[in-house]
Amino acid sequence: MAVPDALADVLRAPDVQAHWFADDGTFPNNETLPALVVKKGIRHDVEDCAQVFERLFRRHDWHGAWRNGIYAYPHYHSTAHEVLGVASGTARVQLGGPEGDTFNVTSGDALVLPAGVAHKNLGADRDFLVVGAYPAACPDWDLKRGRPGERPDADRNIEQVPRPRLDPLYGADGPLPDHWGAVT
Repeated sequence: MAVPDALADVLRAPDVQAHWFADDGTFPNNETLPALVVKKGIRHDVEDCAQVFERLFRRHDWHGAWRNGIYAYPHYHSTAHEVLGVASGTARVQLGGPEGDTFNVTSGDALVLPAGVAHKNLGADRDFLVVGAYPAACPDWDLKRGRPGERPDADRNIEQVPRPRLDPLYGADGPLPDHWGAVT
């Protein structure tokens, strides 16, 4: 699926970093699907970056879009994958739990998180805003904090989460199918 011309001029060539996170005993993470850090996926100087993310996500079958920040405690979703598009500001985000990796994100960047990958806001400027969404195949998402009793149910949930058909930014031609495998 090609991005419509009205949105194509805001997209940049994807600069994608793939990161795998192993189960740390508290957070299951996802050893099968990597988290993707997309640097400068869309131009940061567009008039309404949040609206552009919302339109791209919706066009590529990622729904339930919301605007907010990222929680300042580690959490994950066992029933859905998630995309976080940075609409404004900057932040330091930790992926993979307390022993995971830290990433500096800024307007135009996106994080594509497979089910189970812990994420946490380590600090952000006052302008920080993300647009989040979930694949249409994952209409219900939960919030897990690595507390006793969440597992093994969370592990079973993660194994059953279907992969999305399309990359949330670039559609069928995007990097997600390359990194997560094409859905047949």
